[in-house]
This record gives sequence, C-alpha cells and structure tokens, in this order.
Amino acid sequence: MNADSRTRVSALREALAGRVVVADGAMGTMLQAQEPTLDDFQQLEGCNEILNLTRPDIVRSVHEAYYAVGVDCVETNTFGANHSALGEYDIPDRVYELSEAGARVAREVADEFTARDGRPRWVLGSIGPGTKLPTLGHAPYATLRDAYQRNAEGLATGGADALLVETTQDLLQTRAAVLGARRGLQALGLDLPVIVSVTVETTGTMLLGSEIGAALTALEPLGIDMIGLNCATGPAEMSEHLRYLARHARVGLSCMPNAGLPVLGKDGAHYPLSGAALAEAHQNFVREFGVGLVGGCCGTTPEHLRQVVDRVRGLAPGERDPRPEPGAASLY
Repeated sequence: MNADSRTRVSALREALAGRVVVADGAMGTMLQAQEPTLDDFQQLEGCNEILNLTRPDIVRSVHEAYYAVGVDCVETNTFGANHSALGEYDIPDRVYELSEAGARVAREVADEFTARDGRPRWVLGSIGPGTKLPTLGHAPYATLRDAYQRNAEGLATGGADALLVETTQDLLQTRAAVLGARRGLQALGLDLPVIVSVTVETTGTMLLGSEIGAALTALEPLGIDMIGLNCATGPAEMSEHLRYLARHARVGLSCMPNAGLPVLGKDGAHYPLSGAALAEAHQNFVREFGVGLVGGCCGTTPEHLRQVVDRVRGLAPGERDPRPEPGAASLY
C-alpha cells in the first residue's frame, strides 16, 4: 500500500467514525440501460463483471453519475465476481482478474473527481453472495472461502479502500466471505475496513432463517468494522432490525435499502419509493439508530442519492450506547 492509499483508508476510517458517509445506489440496472451487446459480454450475456474489461466506459459512466450527485463512495462492479456466480458462466478462474479490473475502473473515476475539488472519494469493493448456499451443501465452505480470498486480493490490488461483503443470505457463506477477505488482505499486507451487509427478507429473517441477532452474534467476533442491511426490502421493513443493531452492535452501522418493495406491472417490476422518502428514512436512521454509512440498492438511482446527500451531508450519526447481548451461534 503506497502513501496515497494509506492516507485514503485512514481518511475513510476517520469519516466513518465521525460523520455520515454516503454510498451509491443500484449498478446493474444502470449498466443494462446502456444496452451492452452480446459481444460486449464476450457471449456471456448478463455477466456484468465482464464489462469491466470490454466496456469500461459504460462502467465508468455509472460511477461518474453517482459521484456527480455528491456521494462519497461507489461500489465496484464486482457483485458477481465470485466463484459460484462466475462458475455459472464456466469462468470461475477469472475471479481475481474481474475483481481487479472493477476496482481499477472505480478507482480511476474516484481519483478524477478528487483531483477536481480535493474532496476524498472512496471505493468500496463489492463482494456479493454468489449463487451457492454452503449451509445447504451447495458448495464446500473451503472452496468458497479461498475464492473469496482471490476476490478480495483483486479488489484491494485494484484500489478498493474497503471491502463490502453484501447481500448475504447464509451466515456460513458470510463467514467464508469475511474470512476469505481477511486472508486476502493479510496476504497483501493491507489493513482495509471490512463491512458486512446482510439481507433480511420480508419474513423478518435471512433467507435461511437466521434472525438479525444471530447474524450479529456470528459475525461481530470476526473483527468486522461495520454491520448493516441491504436489499430485499425498503427502509420501512429494515427499521426494527436496525433498532436491534443500534442497541447491541459494538461496530458501526450501515443501511442500503431498495427503493421500497417492488410492484409488478405490465412492464415488469417497479420500485415505488421516491428519492425524498429514501432521504427522509436515512435521516431518521442516522439520528435515531446512529447509522453511519448510507446508500441504496435495487431501484435507487443517482436522483435518489442526490436527495440523500442533500439531507444527510454534514450530519453525525446519533449517539448510541450499545449493550452486547449474550449469545451463541451454534452452526458457525
């Protein structure tokens, strides 16, 4: 890690400790809106991570759109750059390559915006869940962990300032991702923040039935820097889970909701939550629950995030007095 990288990471840690940091919104829908061709996908239609190499201009344009509305950080286009997701396209050996390329593109854009006004912009290395649930025996734990290590090494080498293990549905998969990320950083001699964002369904639990308390019990001892929620629901459905984390988590909190629950229409799914409503929800989460990292997931756009930035910029997370709850996670 060079001096510039160390300075950036230190500044990110300082920002997360003292003020609200705003991340970006949806990536996949914005990429698809630019209608990449089958050749752009190298005949692997739907593999958005390939675009980091074949159409970096498209990926750059998404990052630019979010930085232009004032966000502090963007996520890399690497949500599917993992062993199981790339395995669906028979290219699991390209985890490192596509992760590094995604981080490099985002880093270039971040540095260009910082050069214009001197304000730090950060890159969150997106580590998605993949398509296999190890708790159900879909894939060996060690295979996933080792692949997540390559994922993390590529992201860090490409210039990510933090690693975001996101949209997790299976705590064993989450553990594999966190420990793989830690191994990757250790192999490179780096110390980047590791943020975990779990997905709680409308049922009130993660996909495999884990409640938010079980997630906190299983994940906080792994040395993560933040924990939070993203995807599956809008902010209204996340409120009580954030309340629990605010009361009991000793680490910082994050929240990146969808733009509400999808409504099916003749043209497919539509996310109904407005930018103003998302911004108001985030302001409330910051003040009431002490959330320090906010952003958006499915259905959110640069306009959503512009309104979030306008509402929360300059705010400090509300003070918390977390009281850890004794517990044990039997499976993990």
